[in-house]
Amino acid sequence: MTLACRFCSSPLRVTFADLGMSPLANRFVPAAQASAMEPFYPLHAYVCEACYLVQLQDFSTPEDIFSDYLYFSSFSDSWLDHSRQYAERMISKENLSTGSLVVEIASNDGYLLQYFQQSGIRVLGVEPARNVAKYAVAKGVPTEVAFFGCETAKRLRAEGIQADVMAANNVLAHVPDINDFVGGVQEVLKPQGVMTFEFPHLLRQIEQVQFDTIYHEHYSYLSLLTAQKIFATHGLRIFDVEEISTHGGSVRVYVCHMDASRQETARPGEVIRAEIEAGLQEIVTYERFATMAQKTKYDLLTFLIQAKREGKRVAAYGAPAKGNTLLNYCGVKSDLVEFTVDRSPHKQGRLLPGTRIPIRAPEAVREAKPDYLLILPWNLRPEIMQQMADIRTWGGRFVTPIPTVEVHA
Repeated sequence: MTLACRFCSSPLRVTFADLGMSPLANRFVPAAQASAMEPFYPLHAYVCEACYLVQLQDFSTPEDIFSDYLYFSSFSDSWLDHSRQYAERMISKENLSTGSLVVEIASNDGYLLQYFQQSGIRVLGVEPARNVAKYAVAKGVPTEVAFFGCETAKRLRAEGIQADVMAANNVLAHVPDINDFVGGVQEVLKPQGVMTFEFPHLLRQIEQVQFDTIYHEHYSYLSLLTAQKIFATHGLRIFDVEEISTHGGSVRVYVCHMDASRQETARPGEVIRAEIEAGLQEIVTYERFATMAQKTKYDLLTFLIQAKREGKRVAAYGAPAKGNTLLNYCGVKSDLVEFTVDRSPHKQGRLLPGTRIPIRAPEAVREAKPDYLLILPWNLRPEIMQQMADIRTWGGRFVTPIPTVEVHA
């Protein structure tokens, strides 16, 4: 059966990365079910030869993925700081006041909207994961439990909801029907309103061999070249873009209605030129990625096996989705990495999907005193190295796996 591109419907024939069979990256296993079976699905990313959208096949529905979601944004200090700075900037830049409305799509536990609320600005979150949304509501952040798309957008507009500012952080990649999602923006955004999208930049993903950002929740992987085509198809245009450091290198894209009176800056053109110079309009660039991912896999396994042979103990920090892709693709289990730790109490006491590595509280590192601490959310390395700095007191060292294995004193 020929697969079709989720944006332009062209046939999908070219592999970007085939990472084998993998479980859902955020489906953590309760300890009582340690011996139970769990479903594995192909983790195979393709690139469209027509629009260059990198994408996965659908194997699990969003309802299944987000029915009991265990990712809570508020457990990263650096992400909260990033969100606070964004809120302060948008309040100033857009002259927001008590009469303004900010809507966030995939608002999680209210991590971002709380900062707008603190300035007296009206907010509304739209979040599909009911178990996460209840934490936002408990904070006093109004939240609609729904998947965003044209149907939800039309309902919100009928209820009088139109936003001065909309935000969608790390969600565009998570929607299987990208046309339905972007099409809904037209309904809710005011004629002169602005919407910002943040998503990992495909250019950085390729340059830094970030294959671990591929998992079943991430249906799409975007360049600005492709994002521009998607937005234009739905009557939206990019008028500004910022390159930001989050998630290993992301872009924040500023979007408005096609006929809005917002002047375009030079930055979108500069980013697109950089993408073209890097070969993102050449299929061979995408075909090379799989070989680069294999090399990273071999390097990590070599390091872990050598550490084991030398009698060293290795633990990990974090239980992010990217870490589960990495460990499952590399075939790493608790014989090589004894356990991992995570600040989120929602994950502690569970097992990583597939590998069944136990998740403990951060204090477990100080009790076990491992020789190496493998940082799975490598994009948060400075924050984690600061939090866990005392491992140096017993000679422990930090390790990051992407783009290559690196040991940090």
